[in-house]
Amino acid sequence: MNTQEMMRILDGIARDRRIDKAQLIKDLEQAMVSAARKFYNTLDTEEFACSFDQMSGELKLTRHGEPLEMKPEGLGRIAAQTFKQVMIQRFRDDERTSVLDEFSKRVGEIVTGTVQRYEGGALVVTIDRAEAFMPRSEQIPGEQFQAGDRIRCMILDVRDVGNQIKIVLTRANPDFIKRLFEVEVPEVAEHIIEIKAMAREAGYRTKIAVTSVDNKVDAVGACVGVRGSRIKNIVDELNGEKIDIVRWNESSQILIQNSLKPAEVAEISLCFELGRATVVVRDDQLSLAIGKRGQNVRLAARLTGWDIDILTPVEFEKGLEILNQTLTGIEGVTEAMVDRLAALGMISVFDIEEVGAEVLVNELELPQETADKILEIAGVKAKEVAIQQAKDKAEAEQKKREDEEATRRLLGEDGLGIGGVSAEADARAADILGGGSTPTSQTPPSETPPSEAPTEAEAPAAGGPS
Repeated sequence: MNTQEMMRILDGIARDRRIDKAQLIKDLEQAMVSAARKFYNTLDTEEFACSFDQMSGELKLTRHGEPLEMKPEGLGRIAAQTFKQVMIQRFRDDERTSVLDEFSKRVGEIVTGTVQRYEGGALVVTIDRAEAFMPRSEQIPGEQFQAGDRIRCMILDVRDVGNQIKIVLTRANPDFIKRLFEVEVPEVAEHIIEIKAMAREAGYRTKIAVTSVDNKVDAVGACVGVRGSRIKNIVDELNGEKIDIVRWNESSQILIQNSLKPAEVAEISLCFELGRATVVVRDDQLSLAIGKRGQNVRLAARLTGWDIDILTPVEFEKGLEILNQTLTGIEGVTEAMVDRLAALGMISVFDIEEVGAEVLVNELELPQETADKILEIAGVKAKEVAIQQAKDKAEAEQKKREDEEATRRLLGEDGLGIGGVSAEADARAADILGGGSTPTSQTPPSETPPSEAPTEAEAPAAGGPS
């Protein structure tokens, strides 16, 4: 046995696999004991013992405490195979334990790896000496990588599954953006700027609320950087995902107002009993506040923790008017009580139906019978209003379809040109203006053929809205 070569091999394994050398020596001794038991065909686990001399690299076997004269290489082929299998299995177990211990401490850390392949939608990435995977749910929609690409991601979880360690990566988790801010913005890493809340729809948009513990440091400005340099690096890493940096405020009303930017908010009414915020915006700010497919208001709701309803001034006043008319007709209910309910954020009959009788009794000091009657009448009115709203919505959609159809006719679909003039008439006019060419029709230019005269249905459309 070449003891020096064995020592070098042990050192190399300990260094490359990051396994404690003392643990490898224990494995070596145990493998030798297993080989001796196999050779002597014994089941007694205490019969043999082995010690390894780290200075000389010699293995010494003992049997019942007495030195065994037989050298390890004399144990035979079957015992040597047993020795090999035990060593391989124990080395694998040690490496798995080492990987688990190392990466468990790195959960939440940003790492850079090399893309290997896709397996059933999951992306397999090599990180350091381990192989990790990124499930489809943790990938940013639309991103595609090729084998060999460098990828930046965050370690989300480390799981011990049977005989292997599964390292889960993410790029879609909101904490990934938080870690990117810690990398790009030193004030965040030093906890001068604190990230208070975050809401994200991976690949599309993120809202992040920040505040500063130092009055001299502008939280939003520091995160954006000079000419947007810091935020640009993060956006580039996320392939153009929009990031809204919101100034945090302990006041829910101010925070909601900030979170809905760039839309301008006219009024905010909070209902703590329902956890709902009714936000009033001007008509020209409505689409901006709601955002594309409701994204802006949805992210603002998740960021602030409030259920946000966006209304125009007309809708807000109409809801209050219906509430006032419904409740003031009930005996024992005054306008002051209705105003009190509005101040508490209950601005429609739907809100009254949701809060329940207990709130009405406590806040308005009403008898239980009156509160029950209010709920009953508000429930009936709420159904009527819901039916009317559904009818109005259907009529609005029908009108929208009619306007779109009129616009298509106006813009020349189905062979019509601008203003309802046919393509054939356009060609005839071009021939006449060109001079010297033979007209395609004998009809004088000043006359309109009967077939091209606008019908009664088309005439209004030609002058309709575009």
